[in-house]
Amino acid sequence: MALLEGTPDTPACVVSLSGNQAVRLPLMECVQVTKEVTKAMNEKKFDEAMKLRGRSFMNNWEVYKLLAHVRPPVSKTGLHTVAVMNVGAPAAGMNAAVRSTVRIGLIQGNRVLVVHDGFEGLAKGQIEEAGWSYVGGWIGQGGSKLGTKRTLPKKNLEQISANITKFNIQGLVIIGGFEAYTGGLELMEGRKQFDELCIPFVVIPATVSNNVPGSDFSVGADTALNTICTTCDRIKQSAAGTKRRVFIIETMGGYCGYLATMAGLAAGADAAYIFEEPFTIRDLQANVEHLVQKMKTTVKRGLVLRNEKSNENYTTDFIFNLYSEEGKGIFDSRKNVLGHMQQGGSPTPFDRNFATKMGAKAMHWMTGKIKESYRNGRIFANTPDSGCVLGMRKRALVFQPVTELKDQTDFEHRIPKEQWWLKLRPILKILAKYEIDLDTSEHAHLEHISRKRSGEAPV
Repeated sequence: MALLEGTPDTPACVVSLSGNQAVRLPLMECVQVTKEVTKAMNEKKFDEAMKLRGRSFMNNWEVYKLLAHVRPPVSKTGLHTVAVMNVGAPAAGMNAAVRSTVRIGLIQGNRVLVVHDGFEGLAKGQIEEAGWSYVGGWIGQGGSKLGTKRTLPKKNLEQISANITKFNIQGLVIIGGFEAYTGGLELMEGRKQFDELCIPFVVIPATVSNNVPGSDFSVGADTALNTICTTCDRIKQSAAGTKRRVFIIETMGGYCGYLATMAGLAAGADAAYIFEEPFTIRDLQANVEHLVQKMKTTVKRGLVLRNEKSNENYTTDFIFNLYSEEGKGIFDSRKNVLGHMQQGGSPTPFDRNFATKMGAKAMHWMTGKIKESYRNGRIFANTPDSGCVLGMRKRALVFQPVTELKDQTDFEHRIPKEQWWLKLRPILKILAKYEIDLDTSEHAHLEHISRKRSGEAPV
């Protein structure tokens, strides 16, 4: 795109990734910064060299130092009591987020409690104190060691309020998917009835579906994508000896088509059917005809992905039967429903690091918010910004009040109303050799390194 938009006067640029956003930076500025980093390293000015790497790099380094080299204070100052819990379906990286939250909390002198089995455990009092070694070795483990349930807090607000008072909980870190977000909204509503719920809370998005409003990414989605891509590669490889075969693969994600779209891009799919982009029988027919033409070339394999709730009538079985009938004599069809294997085993390095950073940032925010809310000998937080979702928005990690995100949410289908990855869908068709036009109406601008570094909070 940078090449197509360029003119003879456009300076050479480097396409870089900043947070979740591809940006264009002038080549000569990048070269100059690289020279400055090399010079600082040669002169053993390591602090200066790290600053030149950017604030994100500095932030990663600080979190690493805290978790790897610092030990909690020997004398317990008993500053504040913070509880950590998992809500919703298990996602790889949840344990890494709990580990980071617990240890950063202990370093800050807080008393950290862990809640088993989500909001249900909070209502039943399944709560215990966590020490430094309690979360030892958790970073590489998949699923949820604390136990997690989809139960929402609305029916148990009275018992939850009683346990918040009983265990003197002054802040709550909720790690989970759409249920964690919905539960946060219900806690905000419950504040009108119960003063005990007037404590700060933060939601860390952790779900394979990547459908939490307020965040471009969720902990666990990368591991799920890796698993889907690896499986798709193996399935395609199974047809290496058997030519002319099309695979129809069903992915998870509820109504959110993130997994199907991104896995389609990564695995080289011919089509990816999702709920957000309605499709008709004519689209299915066009896809079949496209695959018929493809089988006449040197590539004799096809891959079609379908999100589990993309259409209630055009099911995986229906699409399989259609492809089987229309491709008779030209190609064979096979279907695979991947199921819960998509939740992955051990979290990927990205999910481990992302979860660790999210947990650390959430706990730093929590400590500050508790101090802000301390009045007349108790914690009282009833402002909208005392209940937030911590999400990655483009290139910064930001805290957004759950009440403000309400208008951006499609509650019926459990997805955000606007999703950034939908703009990548045309690329999927272009790479699959469909004749379509790419929308080039949005033009990106060349940025400058100095402005980029001072513009946003570090990721």
